[in-house]
Amino acid sequence: MSRDRYVDFLRAWAIGLVVLGHWLITALVREPGGEIRAPELLATVPWTQWLTLGFQIMPLFFLAGGHAAGGSWARTRAAGGTAAGWVGARALRLLLPAAVYSGLVLSAVGVCSAVGVAPDTLELVGWAMAMQFWFLPVYLLLSALTPPLHAAHRRWGLLVPVALGAVALVADTLVVTVHMPYVGLLDYVLVWGVAYQLGFCWRDGLLTERRPLPAALAAGGGLAFAALITLGPFPVSLILVTGQTPSNTDPPSAAMLAWAVAQVGLCLLAAPAVRRLLDRERVWRAVRPVGGASMTLYLWHMLPVLIVAAVFYLTGLAPEPALGSAAWWGLRLPWLLVLGVVLTGVVRALRPLERGLSLLYERTRPDPRSSRSSRSWLPWLGLAASVTALTRFATRGFAPDGRFPVLPALGLLVGMTLLTARRRTTVDRDPGEPKEALREAA
Repeated sequence: MSRDRYVDFLRAWAIGLVVLGHWLITALVREPGGEIRAPELLATVPWTQWLTLGFQIMPLFFLAGGHAAGGSWARTRAAGGTAAGWVGARALRLLLPAAVYSGLVLSAVGVCSAVGVAPDTLELVGWAMAMQFWFLPVYLLLSALTPPLHAAHRRWGLLVPVALGAVALVADTLVVTVHMPYVGLLDYVLVWGVAYQLGFCWRDGLLTERRPLPAALAAGGGLAFAALITLGPFPVSLILVTGQTPSNTDPPSAAMLAWAVAQVGLCLLAAPAVRRLLDRERVWRAVRPVGGASMTLYLWHMLPVLIVAAVFYLTGLAPEPALGSAAWWGLRLPWLLVLGVVLTGVVRALRPLERGLSLLYERTRPDPRSSRSSRSWLPWLGLAASVTALTRFATRGFAPDGRFPVLPALGLLVGMTLLTARRRTTVDRDPGEPKEALREAA
């Protein structure tokens, strides 16, 4: 079965907007003493929170992920593969580059701490380099749950995302009204799981066989979002704003769920026109490299910010108009262009590393079609340790309180050791998988 270009486009589009959005809202200020701080644009200039409606595009990434994972698991299951092998191989595709990235950043944190870099500076840099990590633990959890979720999909179809959404609304109601602790953690899996599950439904035609359904999802989700932010307690921002309660992202709220449903509907409505464009080889040649480098762009896109900060802000060369002023917005274009040039250089410099990771992945990934063995628990335990470590990085950064995070670093090391300990025994590959071993197809 050939790859769906539109699914790859959605992944590339989502990653591109994540990068652009993070760069756009990043503001740097050089203090009189030479320190660099990063004021929060969304909190300082509240109207910019409306921009998040265009840049919060992660529902489409989960939708595309569910579409791809559903197909991959269905093929593996039909070939007699095991859940442990499939989950392990799928997780390793994401975790290998994430672990190398984390290892390099942690090494830099250790060196900087040893030479006496100020803890506040180290904490800020560690947070900037880990701010995108919230996505990985959630995505890996949903990947691990794909076998039972897909089994539920085969039996109940569209009722599954409806049920997940209903439970998410109940959980969010408890969070907002009685502030019940830990219940909100469920919404990370439930809300994003709705988009992921809708990816299964999309792949099997359940969302497109009824022509009014995409329009109903777009209109219904949009109207529900508008009602929740005007009549309900939820803010418009779809990105976390410090001090804003309740938040739409921490945990994902009913408003985020409504926006995700609306995005899915809009995505389905746009599919025929975009697919016609993607059938043009010139357009596809422009889109395909972004999808192929999606994991690299996702992981490394804040490094250019640190490089530009060191070159232009620490030296005092960068002009610093008032945050949110006309002059500040006027400088956003050269800011984005410079960051784009630096990121291009970073991506090219990382190509040898990517090739090495691709070879390592082929040597160490579990064989999804291998028979069950006494060591089939290794991928699950390795995944659990890795997700726990990544969650810690996502919430505290790579240098919490300006210190080296010993326990999360050890957790990630243990997790990766367990995931790579079970070597594959065949050279057969899922025919639906891309040739690029590290291309994100989850």
